[in-house]
Amino acid sequence: MDTIPTVSRRRAAELFGDDSGAATAEYAITTMAAVAFAGLLVVIMRSDEVRGILTDLVRRALTVS
Repeated sequence: MDTIPTVSRRRAAELFGDDSGAATAEYAITTMAAVAFAGLLVVIMRSDEVRGILTDLVRRALTVS
């Protein structure tokens, strides 16, 4: 059975202390999530039912009664 090696505080600080580039990675992940969400909205907006609802909503908003 293999054992997990212990890591001293000093070695852990060397391994995990440098967080340079973390902000860039966070921006990249956020950008990918935004693109995925936009893609989902495009798929939803292309459905005939949603298009009809939105068209009807705009028509009613622009109609003077």
